[in-house]
Amino acid sequence: MPPPPIAPDGPGQVPYGYPGGSPAYGYPGQPQPVYGAPYPAPNGYAGYGWPGVQPAPSDGLGTASLVLGILASIGFLLWPVALILGILAIIFGAIGRGRARRGEATNPGVALAGLICGVAGIVLVLGLFAFAIAFAT
Repeated sequence: MPPPPIAPDGPGQVPYGYPGGSPAYGYPGQPQPVYGAPYPAPNGYAGYGWPGVQPAPSDGLGTASLVLGILASIGFLLWPVALILGILAIIFGAIGRGRARRGEATNPGVALAGLICGVAGIVLVLGLFAFAIAFAT
């Protein structure tokens, strides 16, 4: 059954759903969606749905560098362990910074902090050696 006709002077605004009226929602002049019509592709992407999710960056080496550097700095009294941990922290920090520079990781600051902590651990081990040599004789 069609809707009843509206008088020429009209009630002021055409009720929702009646043809020929102003849009019920959206901006004036914006085309209204049609039932069953396909939606436009979002952000210019072709195909169905949203684009695929980007893979998460690999931040493991920067984090490992920071952990090893902190352990090397704190445990410098266990000098063989601290020396190995400090060297590994420097290596992992340098590799992590390289990955962050290439865009494969998102934590260049963590990798740099691990590199610095690894150097500090090695410096503390060398200072322990110098202290031991100076006061051993």
